[in-house]
Amino acid sequence: MRVRDLELDRGMSARELLGMMGEMGGFMGAHLAYAYEIIMKMLQDDECLRILSFTGNIVSTGLRGIIADMARRRLFHLLITTCGALDHDLARSRAEYRVGSFDSDDYELAEKGVHRLGNVWIDAPSYGGVIESEMRELVKDLSGPIATYELCWKLGERISSEKSFLTWCWRNQIPVVVPGIVDGAVGYQIWLNSRGRLHLDLMKDETLLNNLMWDHRRKGGVLLGGGISKHHLLWWTQFGGEGLDYAVYISTADEYDGSLSGARPREAITWHKISAKARHIFVKADVTIALPFVYLAILQSLPENP
Repeated sequence: MRVRDLELDRGMSARELLGMMGEMGGFMGAHLAYAYEIIMKMLQDDECLRILSFTGNIVSTGLRGIIADMARRRLFHLLITTCGALDHDLARSRAEYRVGSFDSDDYELAEKGVHRLGNVWIDAPSYGGVIESEMRELVKDLSGPIATYELCWKLGERISSEKSFLTWCWRNQIPVVVPGIVDGAVGYQIWLNSRGRLHLDLMKDETLLNNLMWDHRRKGGVLLGGGISKHHLLWWTQFGGEGLDYAVYISTADEYDGSLSGARPREAITWHKISAKARHIFVKADVTIALPFVYLAILQSLPENP
């Protein structure tokens, strides 16, 4: 196949542009085009268990809107994420975050009571205070053992916001599994306020994952970022088959320190977490750039679904 020059016009859709980018060469541009193709194949496979993993920092940004829309449209059957995702979804449903700068004076921000997450500014009362008060009220009504996906549904019901991905997962009964539930403000508040009445049952989460893996002939994953959410998805997909049949990684992490976050799909093949026959791609890009572009093309390709 020859390298194709891009020929753009004002009326071109994201889907059309990605189609051209698949023939342009151009390094990650072509990878992004293939990521779109893989996700579309996965969405059209009725026998495929579709899983999304993502890191909590994503929810502090406007990408929260895409995650929520994915849940609203039921594009994925299972979400795996971190406690930080719960923290930011809850906090942003009650307060505002602000666009700041990576080059801010952090000492000055600290004096003003502002947390910095990259170029996102979070006023301290909009985070800790909101989560503390909301979780104190939520925990009052909970008792006994509870899985993290059940906790996420309870939290989504309490948030009750069209912008909340947890709310849409509760409404559509999409499990959200959080293997690192105590590594964040929501988990801490459960510990602080439960006083022994509430127990997080991680084994119930694992039973759900086991059943989902064995109940589906094929599995597909979109993995945004790395960390525990990425690994938990990959760990479980080795069961009930030969690993993922579709895999799209979007991350800026490097593989040369041996980290799971930077590991490429081909490495997961050696662990049987991705099938040797799988369609897979690693897009080395900032997810806040790559995902909106790909998701717009997906929406333009899907049947009308309000």
